[in-house]
Amino acid sequence: MDNTIRQSISLRKKQLGQGMSEYIIITALIAVAAIGVFASFGDVIGNQTAAMAQEMAGKDGKGDVTEAGNNAKAASDRGKVTDTLATYTEQN
Repeated sequence: MDNTIRQSISLRKKQLGQGMSEYIIITALIAVAAIGVFASFGDVIGNQTAAMAQEMAGKDGKGDVTEAGNNAKAASDRGKVTDTLATYTEQN
């Protein structure tokens, strides 16, 4: 009986460890996706946040909104460019 209890506890610990490993993998994938989105649209997000902060402070945020639009257009144009290994590091 004592051996069965030990096996049960050991199995339960392994299952908890497996759940933690899955959680870490999912968290890492979300972090990588967030980094990719921020790398692509970081300027847009920054300008939109600045515009909201200006508006909340009672100031005019139109300049930041315009800049966010310009950065969004630039990101869209950059996304349409086909990169190869030869042109990957070139800036458009």
